[in-house]
Amino acid sequence: MLDVVVHLHDTPSMKTLSMKNVRVAAVLITLLAPITCVTRLAGQTAPEIKLAVTGDVTTPLTLSASDLAAMPREHVEMKLEDGTKAAYDGVALQAILAKAGVATGHIRGKMLSGYVLAEAKDGYEVVFSIGELGADFGNTRVIVADTQDGKPLVGNKGPLRVVVPSDKEEARSVRMLENLEVVQLRK
Repeated sequence: MLDVVVHLHDTPSMKTLSMKNVRVAAVLITLLAPITCVTRLAGQTAPEIKLAVTGDVTTPLTLSASDLAAMPREHVEMKLEDGTKAAYDGVALQAILAKAGVATGHIRGKMLSGYVLAEAKDGYEVVFSIGELGADFGNTRVIVADTQDGKPLVGNKGPLRVVVPSDKEEARSVRMLENLEVVQLRK
């Protein structure tokens, strides 16, 4: 912009005025940019909840916060790595799978060769076998939580998290959960 002004106005006084205007603009931008950024950050809402259920399912799903809120809710407590306890609320993984048409009740044969791959936004992945989730076998309690201690999961903890309260370590508690892919090895 300065080059255009200099070329159009070839007098020394206009060059000086243009340089002063550029300096004033630079100072204003330097002072106001952080305020603009903070204002934009303050106006942001928590990330929108979208959980995809894909793969070998009868009904592929994309569940929103309202979809999950309409499903039966469960409450679990889990000991964290630092020794404290946290309370999580969410929906049983088995209920989500049932909504997608995946049986976890009375399962036999080929169904036992299936698994659920829980995938996080950061690329972290964990596998749960259909057998361990099945009521007749492992009956492992797993929930997809959207709150911890009554507050929404935010930042790198959410907005959704797989919680396995019976695990001694948190390694299978997938944070930033985005996708549940069902894979059936024998069809």
